[in-house]
Amino acid sequence: MKFLPQSYSSIDEIQTSITLIPGLPNDVAALLLSFLPYSHHDRLKSTCKSWRLFFSSKILISLRFTHPNSLSHLLCFFPQDPLIASPFLFDPFSLSWCHLPPMPCNPHVYGLCNFTPISLGPHLYVIGGSLFDTRSFPIGRPSSSSSAFRFDFHSSFWEPISSMLSPRGSFACAAIHDSSQILVAGGGSRHRLFAAAGSRMSSVERYDVERDEWVALDGLPTLRAGCVGFFVGNGEKREFWVMGGYGESRTISGMFPVDEYYRDAVVMELRNGRWRQIGDMWEEGERRRLGKIVVIENHRNRGKPGIFMLDGDEFLRYEMASNRWVEESRVPRKTSSNSSYGLVALNGELYVISFLKTESAEARRLRHPTKGGSMYMQIYNPKKKTWRSLATWSPFNHSLDLDTAVICTVRL
Repeated sequence: MKFLPQSYSSIDEIQTSITLIPGLPNDVAALLLSFLPYSHHDRLKSTCKSWRLFFSSKILISLRFTHPNSLSHLLCFFPQDPLIASPFLFDPFSLSWCHLPPMPCNPHVYGLCNFTPISLGPHLYVIGGSLFDTRSFPIGRPSSSSSAFRFDFHSSFWEPISSMLSPRGSFACAAIHDSSQILVAGGGSRHRLFAAAGSRMSSVERYDVERDEWVALDGLPTLRAGCVGFFVGNGEKREFWVMGGYGESRTISGMFPVDEYYRDAVVMELRNGRWRQIGDMWEEGERRRLGKIVVIENHRNRGKPGIFMLDGDEFLRYEMASNRWVEESRVPRKTSSNSSYGLVALNGELYVISFLKTESAEARRLRHPTKGGSMYMQIYNPKKKTWRSLATWSPFNHSLDLDTAVICTVRL
């Protein structure tokens, strides 16, 4: 794999004089230790000096990517501005948490939101977003960010990468894993504190990981922000889909701005870079806008992913053949009328995440009396069409608003 350093097959970078497990060669011991869940690594460092060196070395991540069966499927939570708050990784298999360091702080900016996190190989990227900049005027007006950062799990360190050509937040984003590229499309300067303010854009860019370079591509047919992006197909037939979002806004009574939401999707054929439009996915009056969208990749089925939407407590599935949304299932347990849901696809399943406050009856029933409350996850398997659930304590010392918190997945 191109993500791995050339020296990944040797344990020499630790120290040949140090024994990892008595009675075993270091190569064998390193392989065994690499299969332990990633979320436990920080706690295992305190076991002994040799383990501290091993679990802090680059060879650990290299070994895990060399043996994909050892990789953990993790959820990454960004509770708020990652410049001031640490993101947390959660392992649903071992029900364990570990935190990552906050991103490098910039004293001139604050309130970063609407950014996009995405994982690619042993790296986690945080791209763009909307923020407030003390150097701009007026100070209370949000602006878009073109900054991008990468967390290297080899070194456990954040590093800045090349900035996007155009600043943007609330944009479509997807990664091409086999060619180490990331595509972004649309977006604008909208901040979560302002309903319909901000700009919209149509520009599209591609990031080359190896060159650390952004390249402009043909723009979207129309201005579009608040959209989602994903890939369909493999090889030369791969397509980049951009779905939903909003374009221009209109005003009610000449005073109240209201977004005009799209009912269609646009598709770029990567081999020629051309865009085509897909018709409306629902009729006028059927719904106002898309709910939360997640995509389950399926490389075996000719690269056709499973596309699902959560609208209230209803799950819908997108059928490409008919260009329509059909009912798939319903969330078994609703927490409360004012609770927010997080939605993410992990290891072929859909996670509906809700935050339970400590004083809630549901939290007391689950016996997670922590200061920060509890996480309750209802998990849907589209293949088996079954639901299961799990509950865990929350590492956050405050209530988590899942409408504004950002969640992504990491395979590590």
